[in-house]
Amino acid sequence: MSETREKWQIKPQTELPESYIETVKNNVGDRPCLHLSQLLWQRGIKEPEKLAGFLNPELYPSASPFEFGEEIKTAVERIVLAFNQKQKVAIWGDFDADGITSTSVLWEGLGEFFPQKERLTYYIPNRITESHGLNFKGIDALAKEDFNLIITCDTGSTNIEEIEYARGLGIDLIVTDHHTLPAERPPVVAIVNPRYLPKEHPMYHLSGVAVAYKLIEALYQTLPEIPQGHKEDLLDLVAIGLIADLVELSGDCRYLAQMGIKKIGEQLKNPTRPGVAKLLSLCKKTGDRPTDISFGIGPRINAVSRIMGDASFCVELLTNPDPVFCEKLALETELANTRRKSLQKNVAKEAALKLNKMDLSTTRVIVLSDPQWPVGVLGLVAAEIAREYCRPAILLTTEGMEEHNLARGSARSVDKIDLYELVQGQAHLLHRFGGHPFAAGLSLAVENIPLFADGINQQLGQTLPGGQFLTATVETDLIVTVSELGQDLFRELKLIEPCGMGNPVPQLLIKNCWFRNPWHQNQKDLRGNKISYIKTDFEIFDESSETGFPGIWWGHYKDEIPSEDRRCDAAVELDFNTYKKRYEVRLVALRPCSQEIPLVSEDRLDWILDWRNGVGEDSPSAMLVRDCPTSWENLRVQFRRAFHRNKKLAIAYSLPPSTPATEILQKSIGIAKYLSRTGRSATRQQLLQKLGIGEMSLKIGFKIIKQLGFNVKYRAGLFHISFQEIAAKQGQSYSSNSQELSRTIEQFLASVREEQFRRKYFNEVPVATIKAMAARTVLARGEANSADKDSVESSIPF
Repeated sequence: MSETREKWQIKPQTELPESYIETVKNNVGDRPCLHLSQLLWQRGIKEPEKLAGFLNPELYPSASPFEFGEEIKTAVERIVLAFNQKQKVAIWGDFDADGITSTSVLWEGLGEFFPQKERLTYYIPNRITESHGLNFKGIDALAKEDFNLIITCDTGSTNIEEIEYARGLGIDLIVTDHHTLPAERPPVVAIVNPRYLPKEHPMYHLSGVAVAYKLIEALYQTLPEIPQGHKEDLLDLVAIGLIADLVELSGDCRYLAQMGIKKIGEQLKNPTRPGVAKLLSLCKKTGDRPTDISFGIGPRINAVSRIMGDASFCVELLTNPDPVFCEKLALETELANTRRKSLQKNVAKEAALKLNKMDLSTTRVIVLSDPQWPVGVLGLVAAEIAREYCRPAILLTTEGMEEHNLARGSARSVDKIDLYELVQGQAHLLHRFGGHPFAAGLSLAVENIPLFADGINQQLGQTLPGGQFLTATVETDLIVTVSELGQDLFRELKLIEPCGMGNPVPQLLIKNCWFRNPWHQNQKDLRGNKISYIKTDFEIFDESSETGFPGIWWGHYKDEIPSEDRRCDAAVELDFNTYKKRYEVRLVALRPCSQEIPLVSEDRLDWILDWRNGVGEDSPSAMLVRDCPTSWENLRVQFRRAFHRNKKLAIAYSLPPSTPATEILQKSIGIAKYLSRTGRSATRQQLLQKLGIGEMSLKIGFKIIKQLGFNVKYRAGLFHISFQEIAAKQGQSYSSNSQELSRTIEQFLASVREEQFRRKYFNEVPVATIKAMAARTVLARGEANSADKDSVESSIPF
């Protein structure tokens, strides 16, 4: 493992006010929320009203579309005029996911007022032959068809010449967009763009699809008696475009994304959009996570224009109700995406060869060009390079532009560098340019490329303090152990979703860890062909757990994983793999262990307090263990938490009353009958406490009640139990003759007795043994000497 080039920043863990933790609990129900509270506090979500709206979109006061002011009022008036005079309206969209969903929202929303394909049409430019924005050829085509009004979405703010040309042909324009504004207002009927709003406005960060939605919302409010559909039916499209476009998910952006994800999550069960349902099926996603869009639906929609150029059929894919037709379109999309992956990998390899020949010590903006690179994947590779080298990257190609002697390409930024402003500073060398602070597209004469590269490097050097270089930063939010990874932590962190810019995916730091069983393979497409895009699978370990936790590292080979004898710090994201039905981590960054955790001997562990059976008092300076454990693994997590937070740990549990295992079984069945009869639900914690059992026994208990004919479903942190009539003939008692049921009952009774034995042991184990195990747990690299290890483990009966 090579020395890391990144700068790591570990956010401090704050001692939170109890009142704040209680406020968070009140908003999330009966769920663990210590990690969630820490994250919310770090991200400035502190006021009770703000907290409620952040966690629950139903409590968020969304902004009125008319807060766009006179521009949106004028836009609605012009659309109403077109409706009353039976004029023809054209939607001019864009070919990326935000543009496609924007077009789809206007297609369905305006379709309530204008007959589709008769008085309403849409135009998506070809990425390869036309590029972004309005163009003369498309305007001419619409003029010949007697269209009176063009409404743009996700584009148009800077197309001054094209707007003037359309006006000369008698076509009015309404621009809905979110990209950076020109110096002067374009000569259009109306321009609805959140960049005109103050930066603190809740709609300032809306993407193109969200602006289009706000226009439809305003139109529906103006003519409420006409639409047969509901504007909320468009929210799934809004969420896809918002999340795929990487805008800051704050204010109304977060609200719209939250509401839309709920609707997308219903598609597999009730496919109101068969195209979306098929895309989810192909990428093996369920639709209830923002990553299902950012890593699933979004890249597939974007891939169509990158590979084929023409992405117009994607509007049909998202809006057509015919499942057979949509399946055909979805398969085309899937194949385009696999081809995109392969091309992207090839370009990345060729770009790496060019980078090896560059003097990066004097390069602040990376500018690379190649005549053979496919234009469709340049933005993706530019983003990879920008992230890896922590500096803006611009990739250019002359493919398809040879006769004009032009190069075109994509630029991506990092950190807080305003890319739009940076590239605009070289406007005198450019043919065309557009975008926003984080991403841009441009074209320029081939002979201007060296001048452009020199100029933009000098410009950034003058703006950086002392001409210094940026350093890549890995920011971690929480320090966790391997034993904490899994379902409970995942569900807690999921409450902060949707994540994106302004609310990034929580980065978890696992210290002093190691890896086993790394292996990699190339991915395959629908036809079984290997594509040049790899990932590495592994298991991650630390001292908190005897077992490893699965993980993946996209775009890396197994040789890049350090060997098992190398300890390191890992920044990871916790995820759920719907295909493999497992929780796993995505590796983000690695570094050698930054420092040794000091060795701790038994006699120095004065922070381990023995308050069992009521000895001792509550203390704000001590972390308390109140639940009697059934294994050392239960305690190891607490040891490490207290040690890393520099707090005392009080072993403050008592032995629970010992109830016969058969009595607990009867009580379990009784609870199942009660929940079934009343329609009520229960949390995992409520069931564990009510029955006085552990996780393993609860799991076996569920098997028993299922075998007795009960149906068990787990939704939103709650267990729902209902009785099925087919079990009535078997009787509702656990005295059934079923051999399978009898075996399961024996397993349950044995598990309960084992747990009771273990609790008795932990209630009586000498504090010296607890301190010795704590010493082993917090050793820097698990390098306790063998004598200490033998002396501790010889006293443990299991």
